[in-house]
Amino acid sequence: MSQTLNLTVNGTAVSLNVDPRTLLAQALREQLQLTGTHVGCDTAQCGACTVRINGRAVKSCSILALQAEGAEIQTIEGLSTDGAMHPVQEAFRECHGLQCGFCTPGMVMASVQLLQDNPKPSEAQIREALEGNICRCTGYHNIVRAVQSAASRA
Repeated sequence: MSQTLNLTVNGTAVSLNVDPRTLLAQALREQLQLTGTHVGCDTAQCGACTVRINGRAVKSCSILALQAEGAEIQTIEGLSTDGAMHPVQEAFRECHGLQCGFCTPGMVMASVQLLQDNPKPSEAQIREALEGNICRCTGYHNIVRAVQSAASRA
C-alpha cells in the first residue's frame, strides 16, 4: 500500500507515491531519475548515496523515503547553478579528485557539508570529515587536495 510523500528536491516541489519500505535513495533514483545519487553498499558504509536533507549531509540509503516528508533535499544534480558547477565540483575536476567516479557524488556532497561547517579545514579535518565516504580508486590524496582548493576559493 503506497503512501504520498511530499518534499522539495533541488528546489522543485514533488509528490511521490512510495511503498513505506522505500529508501530515500531508491525514490530519488527510481522515481525522480536522479541517478547521481549512487547506491554502493545499502548499509550506509560507503557514502556514495550522500545527499543533503534540510541542509545536512545524510546517507540516503539509511533512511526511508517517508522519513523525508516535507524536507528539502539537494542531490548532486542540484549543486550546479545556471549550468555552472559548484566550486567543490569544479575543484574535484581541476584536482583530479576522482577516477572511476562512483564515489564522487557522495564525496562532493560530504565536502560541501564540511565546508559549510568549517570553511577553512585542515588536512586532518578534511580526512576525518570524509571518513564515512569510501573511495576504492584514488587513495584520497587528490580528493583532499580538491577540498583544500575549494576551501581556498571562499
